[in-house]
Amino acid sequence: MRILIVEDDDDVASFIESGLQEAGYVVDCARTGKDGLFLATTETYDALVIDRMLPGVDGLTIIRTLRASGNRAPVLVLSALAEVADRVEGLKAGADDYLVKPFAFIELQARVEALLRRQLKSGSELTVLEVGDLKMDLLRRQVFRADKLIELQQREFLLLEYLMRHVGQVVTRTMLLEAVWGYHFDPQTNVIDVHMSRLRSKIDKGYSMSLLHTVRGAGYRLELEKQ
Repeated sequence: MRILIVEDDDDVASFIESGLQEAGYVVDCARTGKDGLFLATTETYDALVIDRMLPGVDGLTIIRTLRASGNRAPVLVLSALAEVADRVEGLKAGADDYLVKPFAFIELQARVEALLRRQLKSGSELTVLEVGDLKMDLLRRQVFRADKLIELQQREFLLLEYLMRHVGQVVTRTMLLEAVWGYHFDPQTNVIDVHMSRLRSKIDKGYSMSLLHTVRGAGYRLELEKQ
């Protein structure tokens, strides 16, 4: 899942970014309100963490702009303003939650996860992805093949989620790097090949029908083999 952080304090932004990345999320980070508004309105995110007081465009303006455009992605506001009236103003602007600074990262992570669960349960997205006998439970973060639990690392889970959301389509290395690692360029690394090899051994080895296919010169495709 992809999260946008809009925070002008470099230390706070880096702290949140590294923590969420370690938790398995793909994270983009903007340091100004203007950059945050641009990313929030031109990219797709599963959740946003937005500081209220930002240079240029403030956090509540970003939220109001998103809501006015129909963007319903959950938003967690960060702010040093702790009065009840401040929190109410943030929620009325369209935020889904409000966290007062300073905060513990474990609480921020728990709040983000709660927002994501709520979003999935709302019916706006599927909570279970299925391709043949391969099933991914997004809420429990579990994967099964023929009802057998498959243990995946965080990046492997994100790769498989992206492939299952694009079943039957060819996905390129660049698409996977952007979706799972947040890279907007190909750093000439074999990270995709390594992770794909591990993923293939976990979801296909020992089964008569392969699901993960290499498309030579193009990328990868997840689909049922044609009989």
